[in-house]
Amino acid sequence: MSAAEKTPAPAPTASEVLTFGCRLNAFESEVMRRHAEAAGLGNAIIVNTCAVTSESERQSRQAIRRARRENPDAVIVVTGCAAQVNAARFAAMPEVDHVIGNTEKMKAETFTDLARGRMEARVVVNDIMSVRDTAAHLVEGFEGRARAFVEVQQGCDHRCTFCIIPYGRGPSRSALPADIIAQTQALVAGGYNELVLTGVDLTAWGADLAGAPVLGDLVRRILLEVPDLSRLRLSSIDVAEVDDELFRLITDEPRLMPHLHLSLQAGDDMILKRMKRRHSRGQAIDFCARVRAARPDVVFGADLIAGFPTETDAMFENTLRMIDEAGLTWLHVFPYSARPGTPAAKIPGLPGDIVRERARALRTAGEASRNAFLESCVGGIEDALVEQPGLGRTARYAHVTLPDDAATGSVLRVRITNAADGRLAGIPA
Repeated sequence: MSAAEKTPAPAPTASEVLTFGCRLNAFESEVMRRHAEAAGLGNAIIVNTCAVTSESERQSRQAIRRARRENPDAVIVVTGCAAQVNAARFAAMPEVDHVIGNTEKMKAETFTDLARGRMEARVVVNDIMSVRDTAAHLVEGFEGRARAFVEVQQGCDHRCTFCIIPYGRGPSRSALPADIIAQTQALVAGGYNELVLTGVDLTAWGADLAGAPVLGDLVRRILLEVPDLSRLRLSSIDVAEVDDELFRLITDEPRLMPHLHLSLQAGDDMILKRMKRRHSRGQAIDFCARVRAARPDVVFGADLIAGFPTETDAMFENTLRMIDEAGLTWLHVFPYSARPGTPAAKIPGLPGDIVRERARALRTAGEASRNAFLESCVGGIEDALVEQPGLGRTARYAHVTLPDDAATGSVLRVRITNAADGRLAGIPA
């Protein structure tokens, strides 16, 4: 059957959620799915967008158009960071029925209004900078996922010059420890062996709460009060904000997974300064060295931006060399993308071919580092969380192929037999 002859997909009888972007969006998509189900909202497609790059926005718009072609009678609701910062652009799309903001998408009454036809305005997006509370959204499970995310923090008070996200998420605000503990206990009681703490600026958790607790205090309390939790991960951390207690837990606590994803963005001090980051190149490398010295099995991931305005060849080489000097294994590489409304967007950008080539070089170096790490795992024993039949994820975040009969959500001890195509292969140990 040709593409032109393809039969349109049947309209959804329940709400479908299309998710773009970060782990926080994945959590919030699950909250929305639950709200829509409880409200009886059917024949709806909710698109949870991301604004981190212009490419992520383009993908969201493409998905909206495709959803309308395949579901001509569905109600299409667009939300997420891109909708929050650029509501008018999405509202101008003829395929879109409603645009709702990041605050509205987390409210049950929003979906009740949609289900009952009470939302007359096409655009319902508030002033995100006025929001001060982070509501606890207790989700007892995640459909189709082996691990669950726990949102502990929202928003960001920093103003990195390239980043539009604070304008999509609002000021930094923390969920209360008691609510977080209740959610982790419920998820573990529901059979989840691995939880991921997530937030926009995770290591800022607690600064706005009474007594100004730090993230290390929260992690220690979770591990103490939820003893049946097998595996705990942190979604992303800022090396400038890691407190002493968190550092101790990272290096000493076996239930805190030996995989840290770092928000680095660059490896040159001048570029970091122009990005308005709070760490230096040396601080990032030193942090990795100190953690690795105390916990040799740790692996690091990192976000890196290629081709930031004013980046010279020498500056880029500093970032490229940092992959080896810091020992980075899992890279998320982003070609620089000017975001209107950010200070960096006012700086003349580099030619597109240079930006793309630098991104390619970073990805190539990252793949070499990843492959070397995977080869080092062959012959060893790893504990893998079974994510789906035949596929799991090790504690150090490597994908591993497994026997198809391994139960999804279980933690399986496996012997690594091979490394190829960016993943491991294992058999029960």
